[in-house]
Amino acid sequence: MPSIVFVASLIRSSFGFGEALIAVPLLAFFIPIQVAAPLAVLLSITIAAIVVLQDWDKIHLRSAGWLVLATLPGLPLGLLVLTSGHQRIVRALLGLIIVAFSCSLLMRRSAAEPHHDSPVWRALCGFCAGVLGGAYGMNGPPLVIYASLRRWSPQQFRATLQAYFLPASLLAMAGYWATGLWTATVSHDYLLSLPAMVPAFFLGRFINRRLHGDAFLKFILAGLVCIGAVLVLQAVIR
Repeated sequence: MPSIVFVASLIRSSFGFGEALIAVPLLAFFIPIQVAAPLAVLLSITIAAIVVLQDWDKIHLRSAGWLVLATLPGLPLGLLVLTSGHQRIVRALLGLIIVAFSCSLLMRRSAAEPHHDSPVWRALCGFCAGVLGGAYGMNGPPLVIYASLRRWSPQQFRATLQAYFLPASLLAMAGYWATGLWTATVSHDYLLSLPAMVPAFFLGRFINRRLHGDAFLKFILAGLVCIGAVLVLQAVIR
């Protein structure tokens, strides 16, 4: 379990997102999913809080705030998808959209760069993040698409996403607490995970500060392609 926490935390600290896709499925091999999911969120809160405190000056606070607000109306729709009988179709469609959009950006010589914080893109990506978060606990892809279009530096990208994930993850933990899923076992496993998470965080910060421009964007978009492909495979297999 410590090795899973280390790898997931390293990815989150380096790129700002993506750890849930690794941590929750792999942790579920060793502990119940009812423990793995809140454990992953607690680790997410910890990393996000440290990044926000350390890199406050690199956060696009206005963008992060509006993204959080745009996420809220998407959450109920995501929960509706979760309880509906059409999860496979929606999952496959979302995966295909993510893959297609990410590949189109990868094939361009340079991604679009808005001269201002486009309210349309911001609202659309925030809303879609809420839908994905409510349905699958996977807010990241729409936010990453938005941040990629803004062409933020790797440091701004990482810090601003954490400013979004911190309140979103706190809300998620409040939900786990209200439903009785934040148990003593979750807290115990979280404390045991900290020795693996802390060095991964600082190593990820070191990596992030050595990533630049187009190379960073290609890493991010390639990661999105993988996430979209996993969503499609999950829909087909299940």
